[in-house]
Amino acid sequence: MSTPLFDTVLIANRGEIACRVILTLRRLGIRSVAVYSDADADARHVHLADVAVRLGPANASESYLDIDAVLDAAAHTGAQAIHPGYGFLAENAAFAAACEQRGIVFIGPRSDSIAVMGDKISAKAAVEARGVPTVPGLAKPGLGDEELARAAIDVGFPILIKPSAGGGGKGMHVVENEEALRPALAAARREASASFGDDAIFIERYVLSPRHIEVQVIADAHGTVVHLGERECSLQRRHQKVIEEAPSPLLDADTRRRIGEAACETARSVGYRGAGTVEFIVAADRPDEFFFMEMNTRLQVEHPVTEMITGIDLVELQLRVAAGEALPLAQEDVHLNGHSFEARLYAEDPRAGFLPTGGVVRRVEHPSGDGIRVDTALENDLAVSTAYDPMLAKIITWAPTRELARRRLISALEETAVFGFTTNIEFLRLLLRVPDVAAGALDTGLIARELDGMSFAAPAPRHFAEAALLLARHEESDVAGAGGWARRDGWRLGAPAPRAYRLAVPDSDTVEVHVWGLSDAAQVAVAGAEPTPARAQLRDGRATVVVDGTARTFLVDVGTGSVDLLDLAATFAFREVPRARRGAEQSDANPPLTSPMPGTVVMVPGHDGAHVEAGEPLVIIEAMKMEHVMRAPVAGILTLHTTVGAQVRRGETVAIITADAASAVTEGAHP
Repeated sequence: MSTPLFDTVLIANRGEIACRVILTLRRLGIRSVAVYSDADADARHVHLADVAVRLGPANASESYLDIDAVLDAAAHTGAQAIHPGYGFLAENAAFAAACEQRGIVFIGPRSDSIAVMGDKISAKAAVEARGVPTVPGLAKPGLGDEELARAAIDVGFPILIKPSAGGGGKGMHVVENEEALRPALAAARREASASFGDDAIFIERYVLSPRHIEVQVIADAHGTVVHLGERECSLQRRHQKVIEEAPSPLLDADTRRRIGEAACETARSVGYRGAGTVEFIVAADRPDEFFFMEMNTRLQVEHPVTEMITGIDLVELQLRVAAGEALPLAQEDVHLNGHSFEARLYAEDPRAGFLPTGGVVRRVEHPSGDGIRVDTALENDLAVSTAYDPMLAKIITWAPTRELARRRLISALEETAVFGFTTNIEFLRLLLRVPDVAAGALDTGLIARELDGMSFAAPAPRHFAEAALLLARHEESDVAGAGGWARRDGWRLGAPAPRAYRLAVPDSDTVEVHVWGLSDAAQVAVAGAEPTPARAQLRDGRATVVVDGTARTFLVDVGTGSVDLLDLAATFAFREVPRARRGAEQSDANPPLTSPMPGTVVMVPGHDGAHVEAGEPLVIIEAMKMEHVMRAPVAGILTLHTTVGAQVRRGETVAIITADAASAVTEGAHP
C-alpha cells in the first residue's frame, strides 16, 4: 500500500475510540489532533495525541456536538481530514456536508448516504427497492401517535418502537399490549429528541427470540464493495450490546454468503463509501431467514472482533478509502480465521439494574498476553463523568476456536480491575459462563432471562479478615519508624489490645473485625469468632494474605479507611464505618427518595405538597444517556428537594413522602 495522502487527522470524538484511532495514525506516521471538553481535559486520548484542542464545556452540545468548534479546531491545526469515531457527529449528515464545504475530508460516507441511512424510515425504503428483506411494520415520515397506535394494533403485539434517527438502543421500547403503548410512544419521543434532536419514531413487529447479526462492509469511491463477515451481537441489555463475537455461531456457510451479499447490496443502494455496518435481525428458530434493521454509517464499537478474525485494520482502510485509494482487496481475498469475542466494560452497577456509576479511577489493571487486545480510555486518576456514554474499555480475545476464545476472555476479565467505582466486570464473567452463552444459543432476551439467576458474589468472612489485615498493613506503613507512641497497632503496657475495624460493602451489614499484633504476624477475629493466625504482604498493587493457613494473592487498592480487593469472583469495596454510625436513622414511615445514580434531573412530574399514590412517578433522572424513573414508595404528601436541571449525586435525597398509608412498590429503571 502507498502512504496515505493525509499529514494530519483530527479525531472528533473521545474515550477509547479516539485512543484506538490515534494508535493507527501513529503507526502510519500521521499527526493526530485530539479534541476535548472541560470534563476530558486530562483524559487519555488528550495525552496520546500529538496536539489537543479544547472545544468547550462538559455539555456535549457545547463541545463534541458543536460543528463549528470542531471545524475551527481542524482549520487551526492544519488537519486535512476528520475521523468521527462513533457517536456524537459520526452519523450527522450536516457535519459531513460542513466538512465538504470547508474542504476537509470526512473519513466516512458522503453526506447524502448518511442522510438516507441515518433516517431508518428512508433506509427501509432504499433497501426494499433493492430486494433486501425488512421487518413488517409502519415506517414513513411524519407519523403521529394516533397513526402509530392504529398501526400497532394492525401489526399485532408485541411491537418494537424505534427512533428514526440515531442508534445504540436509545429510545427503543418493546410494547407487549395496547395499554402500555401510549406511555411508551411518549417516552420514546422524549428520549429520541434528547439523544438525537429528532423525535420521529416508527414501529416494527417484534421478532420473538431475535438474534442480532451484523455485517461489516467496506466500499471505495471506485465502485468496489466487499464484506468482511458477520458479527453476533445478541447479548444485550436495554437494547445495548454487551458482548459481541465473530463469526456468528448461528449461520451456516450458505446463509453467511447470502447475508453478506444483502449487506453489500444495501451499501450499493446509497452509493456507499467507507466502512459501515448493516444490521439484520434473525429469528433463533429460523436461522436461514433474516431481515434488514438498519445501516450504521460509521465504524462500530465492536469492529475489533472483525479485525481479529480477518487481520485487517479497518481504520487504516477508512483512511485510504477517504484519501481516494482503491480497496486493496476483493471479496475472494477475505478469509475468516478463528474466533473472537469482545466484552464492553461499563461504568454501571448490574446489581442495581445497570444504573450508571462513575467517579475517579483510583487504579486500573488491564490484562495482557497471547490473543488478548484491550481498547481503553482508562488511566489512573481519570475522572469518569456521567455526562457521556458509560463505556470505558473493551476487552477482546482471539483463539482458533470459539470455546477457547470464550475461556480466554473469562481469564482476561479475571485480570481486569477498575478501582474507585462499580463496573460490570463481574457481570461479564458470569454472563460468559451461562450455559446457553457457552453453547452459542443466544438471543437478545437472554440477559433479561438470566440476570435474576446470576449468583453475584457476596463477601465471605475471609474477605473481611483480608480487608482488615490490609488496612492494618497500610496503617503500619504510614507510621513506620515513628516510634511506639505513634503506633496504632494496639501497643500498650500489659496485654495487647486489638485494633477494631468496622467494615461494610455496599448493601451489606457492618462487620467488626479485630486484629492483634502487626500484620506480618497477627491474630484476626471476624464478628466475634475465635482468633486465627494471619499475615499480609502488600507490594506493587498485589496482596498476599494468609488466614488460618490458607494463602491467597489478588489485586488490591488500599487507602485510608478503604480497601478494594479483587479475587476470582468479584471486586469487593470495603469501607470503614464510623463507630458513631448505627445504621439507617430515617424512619420507614416517611421514606426519602434518594438518587440511585449521579445524574441530571430531566423531569419532575410531581409538585410540592401534592398527594401521591404508591408507584406514581415523581422524579426522572438521566445519566449516561439513560433515564431512571423514581416512584413513590408509599402513598402520602410529597416534599420535593430538587428541580429540573439539577445535578444530583448518588444517594442524594430528591424527595420525601409523608406517608398516610402503608404501601410499597418496586422502583425500576425506565426501559
